[in-house]
Amino acid sequence: MAEMEASLLRQCPLLLPQNRAKTVYEGFISVQGCDFHLRVVLPEDLQMKNARLLCSWQLRAILNGYHQIVQQRMQHSPDLMSFMMELKMILEVALKNRQECYAPPPPPQFYSSLIEEIGTLGWDKLVYVDTCLSTIKLKAEDASGRKHLITLKLKAKYPAESPDCFVDFPVSFSVSWTPQSSLVSIYGQFLAALESLKAFWDVMDEIDEKTWVLEPEKPTRSATARRIALGNNASVNIEVDPRHPTMLPECCFLGADHVVKPLGIKLSRNIHLWDPENSLLQNLKDVLEIDFPARANLEKSDFSMDCGICYAYQLDGAIPDQVCDNSQCGQPFHQICLYEWLRGLLTSRQSFNIIFGECPYCSKPITLKMSGRKS
Repeated sequence: MAEMEASLLRQCPLLLPQNRAKTVYEGFISVQGCDFHLRVVLPEDLQMKNARLLCSWQLRAILNGYHQIVQQRMQHSPDLMSFMMELKMILEVALKNRQECYAPPPPPQFYSSLIEEIGTLGWDKLVYVDTCLSTIKLKAEDASGRKHLITLKLKAKYPAESPDCFVDFPVSFSVSWTPQSSLVSIYGQFLAALESLKAFWDVMDEIDEKTWVLEPEKPTRSATARRIALGNNASVNIEVDPRHPTMLPECCFLGADHVVKPLGIKLSRNIHLWDPENSLLQNLKDVLEIDFPARANLEKSDFSMDCGICYAYQLDGAIPDQVCDNSQCGQPFHQICLYEWLRGLLTSRQSFNIIFGECPYCSKPITLKMSGRKS
């Protein structure tokens, strides 16, 4: 108790007890060089969860919108000292947000020069601008007709300071900027970057159009990976290099061993056939000696989508990627579902991060290698 009071005096020297029982404290809390008046009334057991906080009107105004957080901290703080430290942190965040909201507006020439820049660039390229002219969205089409957006967050010192740029690219987009630069120069760099990534997006679009992509369901322009269905509950996950999109990608085959092992052998045997002049999809067909089935052509019996344990396709963002190796079964499971199932069987055994057990469907031996999961 004495240690808590000493710490409280060090951290909040302007907050003092008002009675001998030390159930009432009144004074000031200091944050960012400002003092705010408050009063804390504690119950006889000094528990913060039953305490009352009385604030000055200035403090109430700053904490407007933070009432629930303050109440929560009062409920969970073990003593007054802990609560005051929590309250200081909440106040610092509230003051910071308040300063950002009430930052002085830029000078009039900021707006006039910005309007002039948009006019020079072309109003047809403008998608969105907020009322403060601090956020601007511009659109562009690449040579293949794909639509792209760039979002610019302008700072008060623009154009002395470079705006923050946000794009949906698979590589970083760094803007070359000087105080003499403008929206036109950013837009030009944006178009140049689109042109440099055209081949990558052509490759990914062909994959999306001509194969059954399992993951991601709705790929963004920045996504470099695709998991493609092969049939027989097997799939291949490829990672494409945006700078060299027609080169051999990283490949990881997923499925029962008797299905995916022959594909791995073919990849090693035919890798010399890879021709960067051909499309990535055509090269994969040649090297793996397969035709990628389109979603419309795959029968449900060829590719079961749902987990055989939870009967769902997606579980916390994961899709079934563990498959029974029995050629008569081939049922897929989520890793976590199969892990919990096998862990509950008395006949299962574990060696390091590998569990050996029986398939929930056919009762044949099944092996699960856990990735990043503790037993």
